[in-house]
Amino acid sequence: MAPPKITVVGCGYVGMSLSVLLAEQYAVTVLDIDPARVALVNARQSTVVDPDITAFLASKTLDLKATVSAESAYDSADIILIATPTNYDPDTNSFDTGSVDAVVGAIAARNTQAVIVIKSTVPVGHTEKLAAQFKECVILFSPEFLREGQALRDNLYPSRIIVGGPSGPCQVFSEILRSVAVTPDVDVLVMSSSEAEAVKLFANTYLAMRVSFFNELDSYALSHDLDTESIIRGVCLDERIGSGYNNPSFGYGGYCLPKDTKQLLANYDQVPQTLIQAIVSSNVARKDFIAEAILQRAPKTVGLYRLVMKAGSDNFRESAVQGVMKRLKAKGVEVIVFEPSLEDDLFYNSAVIRDLAAFKAQSDVIVSNRMADDLTDVVEKVFTRDVFGDN
Repeated sequence: MAPPKITVVGCGYVGMSLSVLLAEQYAVTVLDIDPARVALVNARQSTVVDPDITAFLASKTLDLKATVSAESAYDSADIILIATPTNYDPDTNSFDTGSVDAVVGAIAARNTQAVIVIKSTVPVGHTEKLAAQFKECVILFSPEFLREGQALRDNLYPSRIIVGGPSGPCQVFSEILRSVAVTPDVDVLVMSSSEAEAVKLFANTYLAMRVSFFNELDSYALSHDLDTESIIRGVCLDERIGSGYNNPSFGYGGYCLPKDTKQLLANYDQVPQTLIQAIVSSNVARKDFIAEAILQRAPKTVGLYRLVMKAGSDNFRESAVQGVMKRLKAKGVEVIVFEPSLEDDLFYNSAVIRDLAAFKAQSDVIVSNRMADDLTDVVEKVFTRDVFGDN
């Protein structure tokens, strides 16, 4: 039997890492609506910042092509992975699954033989609803557990492989993922699609809870003039707690945690809970606290050093520092921004300063989610809650 032909819809972090991962052993076509991104893939360049993806594209023999043509991408595919954005919509109190739904509908109109695998994060029960709507199609859900800037590495060395849906197709697809993973004995779990969707949302909400816990620990320590690092080290030496995800920050942000926690909370609309709401609320309280701590320094001009979530990432969507920025501006403080990845001269009506020396000189306080070598000469100006010097 010939190896399956695979189409990946979307080439963000999830789509790009999956495409490169699978193209070593399978014929992979990437479908995207953006011609510029398609051109990058065909030129063997990554659409996202990820050193491993860049290295794979440069050094590996990959059966990989990209197109804007849905016809050519769908018609010959045996497996179609959907990795399109599903942002949280506060008006509907749910993910906007429009892009996923549209892709499933387009596939159903052209190729009902292909197995559809949703990689985008969706509400619990959504894949089941699509399967009921498009009975002629096999639709699976397989969650991703990726870190920004390390997406390919996390697919090469997965913590687990989870596939939800009918058992037979799930076993086939899970074996494909296992075959391209470096980890030889990775755990593979097959379950219903709704259970797989719940795994994704609960896993990310747990991580958000842990971030929130250590942020609130830091808020307490800062308020009582205690040493945050000493407390965290003492707490985390308990092997039941461990040392991961314990470096204080301005709040959790990025592609997944903010929207996934809100979606999980929405899924609890008929179920009693207090903890999930507290996790969402804690992130708001932390930004309030950070902004107030900065204001206590009475700055006229606050400089934001980088909007990205962390080193090695090009993403500043939902970054916590933006929430801090809005709170400072609401209090009348002038805010300037140093962010090399920005092309515009203004960001939320704040000046973007591209000269680092000028940025330092103009800033009374420099706000940085993580301490950087660039700031060591003005450390007295820097406001950060970075304790351990890592992401």
